[in-house]
Amino acid sequence: MLPNDVEARLRHEARRRGVPMAEVVREAVEKHLPAPEPGRPLSFFAVGEGGPADASERVDEYVQRAVRRRRRS
Repeated sequence: MLPNDVEARLRHEARRRGVPMAEVVREAVEKHLPAPEPGRPLSFFAVGEGGPADASERVDEYVQRAVRRRRRS
């Protein structure tokens, strides 16, 4: 998943600090990815109670329509 040199640096840092590699990765991701904007709703598509009866069979079609509508607005 990672280039060999990056993985080697990751292993070295984890050993140096005495922590799992996953902890070093989590810290790096948290540091470099922006936090979501407060109050901004998450963007997702859902079909629940009251939705189309055939939603499970046609989910791809419904999602595609929702994406198109969102792109137009």
